[in-house]
Amino acid sequence: MKTLRLLTLVPVSLVTSLLFNQANLAQTPIIQINQNLSIDTLVVNGISRGTVPSNCGNITAQPSQVIKVTESLPYLRLTVESQGKPTLLIDGPGGRFCVLADNYSDNKPELAGFWQLGQYSLYIGNLSPGQFTYNLSISKQKK
Repeated sequence: MKTLRLLTLVPVSLVTSLLFNQANLAQTPIIQINQNLSIDTLVVNGISRGTVPSNCGNITAQPSQVIKVTESLPYLRLTVESQGKPTLLIDGPGGRFCVLADNYSDNKPELAGFWQLGQYSLYIGNLSPGQFTYNLSISKQKK
């Protein structure tokens, strides 16, 4: 009888452990930004796998990147470079903003200016369906 309980308990524990570990792996890491950003430009790479159609192109259900601004910044610039027509949806304390690629930005969505304290979810998508690699540049330097 004890063997039967043990044989039941071990698989249940294993499955539970795998489920919790899988949930932790799926979380998007948080990038903390403050006045003391030590490099001129921080570049983060990823893949946009937009499967959710939105007003801001094909985006993912979960954020591509999460930025936590730990103190208000007078100036911060985000720029996305990718193949196709990339989009940048920013959901933060000030609301939701969609930035589309256009000829003026050389097909690189960019948002610059004052950033208030808070956490920002970034959804990097594309106007056309599919998978595209992207580079997200985060800089305090003005152009």
